[in-house]
Amino acid sequence: MPATANEPLARLRVVVAKPGLDGHDRGAKVVARALRDAGMEVIYTGLHQTPEQIVATALAEDADAIGLSVLSGAHLTLFARVLDLLAAHDASDIVVFGGGIIPSADREALTALGVGEVFTPGASMADIVTWVRAHVGLSREL
Repeated sequence: MPATANEPLARLRVVVAKPGLDGHDRGAKVVARALRDAGMEVIYTGLHQTPEQIVATALAEDADAIGLSVLSGAHLTLFARVLDLLAAHDASDIVVFGGGIIPSADREALTALGVGEVFTPGASMADIVTWVRAHVGLSREL
């Protein structure tokens, strides 16, 4: 039964992850905190996660979205692998977004792969929260 105006909606569940070998996670932690402060449930996986570990976490946590932070230059490979694994697990409904040092041409390629949005340095936390709410949705029931 759908939620009514008097019933609370379930909180969005977002996995924030640092795939690959890049060892800088300040941005990922800032985004994780902003999403948490906006009322979302955030599962931060920590550094050096493989795409397989990230997708396994998202599935185990019943995540609505995965936010990836990549600074190492391996963004095309890492995002593509996460999307492929989600498809293989029939979980393509999990929205993937991310950020990092990603050239504009590569942002277009990521969008073509199915990445919902790519935020670059300087993106405001308010913009990220607004995008997640608008594109992941607030309609999950408790």
